[in-house]
Amino acid sequence: MTTTQTPIDWTSVLVDQAARHWTNQLRPRFEGLTDEEYLWEPTPGAWNVHRRGQGATELQGGSGEMTIDFVLPEPVPAPMTTIAWRLAHVIVGVLGMRVHSHFGGPEVDYLSFDYAPTADEALRQVDEAFAAWTAGVRGWDADALTEPCGPSEGPWAEHPRLELVLHINRELIHHGAEIALLRDLYVHRND
Repeated sequence: MTTTQTPIDWTSVLVDQAARHWTNQLRPRFEGLTDEEYLWEPTPGAWNVHRRGQGATELQGGSGEMTIDFVLPEPVPAPMTTIAWRLAHVIVGVLGMRVHSHFGGPEVDYLSFDYAPTADEALRQVDEAFAAWTAGVRGWDADALTEPCGPSEGPWAEHPRLELVLHINRELIHHGAEIALLRDLYVHRND
């Protein structure tokens, strides 16, 4: 007796890994985020999102009322970053730039992004970026996942898109865990 196996839908497997984590663990941890917590600096010199003209670094990115701290090349060790900074990184660098380069979404970069002044606005931005990334990846079938990432991914240009999706999943899990830890530290701070 022979059995036939149903082919694996790799796109669904990859997207569902991130979507399940997002829906069941990560996004619920963002609920109730206050503006004070969003901008809280856990250590002196932490990189953050600031009102224009109030940034902590010489280089400031942002097109609106808020700017983001950063230095190139990044110092070693890198400074501590806030929830606002980490959400901005996920919105712009992890998701937004990829949505633009791979799926034709709006152009996004650290220097010209309109950073959120409030926690609610940042959560709206991250929800939109995650939804756009997920929708885009769902459009890649198994053959598309084996295609090279392309020049927008720099040294990873020749790597298959499958590796990019796995990398983005890791980034979401990694930065989401950092944000969750900062939320825990905020609740237990001694000020």
